[in-house]
Amino acid sequence: MLNKKGWFTLLSLVLVLSAVLAGCGGNNGGGEASGNGGKSGNSGKSGGTKELTFMYRGGTDEQKAYSAVVKKFEEDHPGVKVKIVVTAADQYATKLKAAITGNKVPDVFYFESGDTKAYVHNNILMDLTPYVENNPEINLDNMWKYGLDLYRYDGDMAGQGNLYGMPKDVGPFALGYNKTMFEKSGIPFPDPDKPYTWDEFIEVSKQLTKDTNGDGKIDQYATGFNVNWALQSMVWSNGADWIDETKKKVTIDDPKFAEALQYFADMQNVHKITPSAEDAQTLDTYQRWMKGELAFFPVGPWDMSTYETLPFEYDLMPYPAGSTGKSATWTGSLGIGVSAKTKHPEEAVALVNYLTASKEGMEMLVKAKVQIPNLIDMAEEWAADTSTKPANKKEFLDVVGEYGRVLPGHYTWTSEWYDLFFTDIQPVLDGKITAADYVKQEQPKMQKLLDKAIEAEEKAKAKK
Repeated sequence: MLNKKGWFTLLSLVLVLSAVLAGCGGNNGGGEASGNGGKSGNSGKSGGTKELTFMYRGGTDEQKAYSAVVKKFEEDHPGVKVKIVVTAADQYATKLKAAITGNKVPDVFYFESGDTKAYVHNNILMDLTPYVENNPEINLDNMWKYGLDLYRYDGDMAGQGNLYGMPKDVGPFALGYNKTMFEKSGIPFPDPDKPYTWDEFIEVSKQLTKDTNGDGKIDQYATGFNVNWALQSMVWSNGADWIDETKKKVTIDDPKFAEALQYFADMQNVHKITPSAEDAQTLDTYQRWMKGELAFFPVGPWDMSTYETLPFEYDLMPYPAGSTGKSATWTGSLGIGVSAKTKHPEEAVALVNYLTASKEGMEMLVKAKVQIPNLIDMAEEWAADTSTKPANKKEFLDVVGEYGRVLPGHYTWTSEWYDLFFTDIQPVLDGKITAADYVKQEQPKMQKLLDKAIEAEEKAKAKK
């Protein structure tokens, strides 16, 4: 999975990618197959080795894990060799864009779920449905429905229809807490099954915000949430959203939305349980969490290997709940797809399935602590093992299976309208404008961009 900074950097590139793809749309592969999956030295010889190119991104731990799985795949498929192309997360979108514009799409590659529509309409992704459904080696019923649906598209609505990718993983963004800090403060641990109300969360947070060395300055805070990846929890748990069910109307002017946004801003400006912008510049909130100076911080499965060496004990808990009484948060994912122009479709799909749906592949990746299992029965067994950190891994599964959601930009042709909300948000966080005033002034600007995205999508469909 992506780290926190990488996720939103890449999210902002969706519009750029879509524009590039529009330029590729005229080449539907009538005669010339030009994906670099066809660049195999022996591919034209009967019985020769078939070479696939696999392009992905990841940190050091993930690179080691995936290299090992690919090596095992090659051992199990002696007629296939895999050329790995790996990049850092912040470079991946640019390099994939270059591959697409150069008409050299890798045989197998990572892609963002939000790009599925554009990639399908521009003949970038191959339809995997005939290869995976009714495949005796794949049990789709034993995979997270949430993850599979992210890569379905019926030509009209994302989330339904044929499969154009398999989930590399599902990345539930659970809420972590510093158990050591709770113990030192004499505060009972959060209930793993019942979320705090917003008022309860503020009360506990005030008790955990302290001047621990007596110098008159706060040096232990309760929270350090980044608005880009924590506000969703508060908005959704309060019964509001950025967009309506038709995916055509921006709904941030809902009073429940404004209430959630004001609650977020008040954590810093009113309750003082979050470092100020000035304090965060001195030491960002991720570093504060790593040093044991924050009580609460979102945790992804991709963090588990890094958090093995934290100087404190931590665990997971439900997100605080707004007026709905239920927790909510977003769940990320990356897809692994196959080029529509690969010369080796069966071998490419076999690699995808090995990385996403096989017991062998999953066991290796989960053991490396870079993700949770895609296979539900394996995930339940993994979560039940409380001897590994965090003990309450079941919370990850609850997020995926019960209260996790996809980010709003996933459903639309571009996410520019959604990105604008966060681009302009700082005055609210600084307390210079109320949430109610902000959503009132921002809604029409966002709606204008959403209307443009809808229009662009209709034009792309008309050309198909």
